[in-house]
Amino acid sequence: MIENECLASLKHVMDAYAPISERSWEAFETHITFQTYQKGETLLHFGDTATRLYFICKGLLRTYFLDEEGHMYNKNLFLEHDFAGSKASMLLGSPSEFCIETLEETSVIEIAYRDYRRLIDKYDDVKAFYIAYLEQKWVIEKERVEIALVLEDARSRYLAFLKKHPGIEKRVSQHHIAAHLGITPTQLSRIRKNLK
Repeated sequence: MIENECLASLKHVMDAYAPISERSWEAFETHITFQTYQKGETLLHFGDTATRLYFICKGLLRTYFLDEEGHMYNKNLFLEHDFAGSKASMLLGSPSEFCIETLEETSVIEIAYRDYRRLIDKYDDVKAFYIAYLEQKWVIEKERVEIALVLEDARSRYLAFLKKHPGIEKRVSQHHIAAHLGITPTQLSRIRKNLK
């Protein structure tokens, strides 16, 4: 993806949460960089303190962690036009409890968290975006996911996942989808078989 297209996508996404003025946008642009990572690269390791936020222009990231027995759990999958990063690690300045890894070649816009915080403190419209985004993604949507994990069966969660991310089953292995839904690959295989 051409950098200008990626920038336009970022501006469009931010404006959808809170309109960003030209003045603020120009300041924002001076702090960002473009990067492309190959499939399987790790952007954040367990125990590292997160310092950067990522806006995905093209590609796919996952955040995951392992339990004491080595079982892997996908915390989140991030696709085009999503923001990814360990916000708790950045906010607290503490070691991240999960990894961020690319599941396919991924192009991102990066911004250092310290620069992002300065922009939030200086520009009210950037602050309005920050608050609106956190409310939508980390309060409203997170609560829905938590309720679904308790009240919905695995089949319903799988169907909701496919509805939210059309075509993702062609991009992500069944193993990763199962880990994201909190079920085993065997359970997912059974669900997929019964849907045919």
